Amino acid sequence: MRAEDDPAFPVAAARSATTVTELDESLTHCAACPRLVAWRRQKAHDDLPAYRGQKYWARPVPGFGPADAPLMITGLAPAAHGGNRTGRMFTGDRSGDVLFAALYDLGLASRPDPVSADDGMTLRGVRMSSPVRCAPPQNRPTPAERDTCRPWLARELELLAPTLRAIVVLGGFGWQALMPPLAAAGWAVPRPRPVFGHGARIALRGPAGERPLDVFGCYHVSQRNVFTGLLTPRMLREVLATAAGVAGLLP
Repeated sequence: MRAEDDPAFPVAAARSATTVTELDESLTHCAACPRLVAWRRQKAHDDLPAYRGQKYWARPVPGFGPADAPLMITGLAPAAHGGNRTGRMFTGDRSGDVLFAALYDLGLASRPDPVSADDGMTLRGVRMSSPVRCAPPQNRPTPAERDTCRPWLARELELLAPTLRAIVVLGGFGWQALMPPLAAAGWAVPRPRPVFGHGARIALRGPAGERPLDVFGCYHVSQRNVFTGLLTPRMLREVLATAAGVAGLLP
C-alpha cells in the first residue's frame, strides 16, 4: 500500500476497498494533498468562541448514511468548522441545519438538528458524500486536489451502484466535480457535460446491468443562498422529494 501522503494513495486505497465501511476507514487516513492537510489542521486551532474547547476531527470526512442507499446527496467539500470539526458530512454548520431539517420533514432523517457525529442521527435510504473530503481554503479546492481526491467518490459510487437510483447535487461547483467520478464509476456522462441549474435533471446510462441514474441539481444550502432567498426551504424540499420519489423512498 502507498504511504498516506503519497498522491497515489487514494487510487491504491480506494481500489482495495471491498465495502463502503472499508472505504470510509481508509479515506480518513489520507494525507495526499499537503495544502488541504495544513488547512484542515489550522482550522482546528482558530479558537472560535462558539467552538472553544471542542476537539476538531481535522481529517478527511467519510460518507454518512447506509451503504445500500438508493439516494445520495453531494456538495463539493466539508466546511472548515462544519464537517472538519464534527467528522460528519453536513454537520455542525448552517448549511447542514437547513439540509437535515428538510430531510426530517420528508421522513428521511431521524432528527432535524445535526449537532455532532454521536448525536444519534440516522438517515433512511440516503447517503451523504462529496467529491473532495478535506475542507479547502475559501471552500475552493484546486483542480489538482479535486482530481487527487476523485478515486474515493468513484469507488463509493461503484460500491453503491447496485442500489443507487438518484443523486442530488448541491451547487454548481459540486455538479462539475461530480461528473468525472460518475464517469470513472461507469456511468455514461454525455459530452458536452450537462449544465447545472436548480431543478436540472439528467438520466445517465449506468454500468452493465445497472438501471439508469437520475442526477438532480439544487442550489447549495449555503447561508448566503438561504438568507438571500435564492434557495428557500420549500425549493429544497421539492428537489429532495422528487429525487426521493425516483429512488423509491417516497410515494
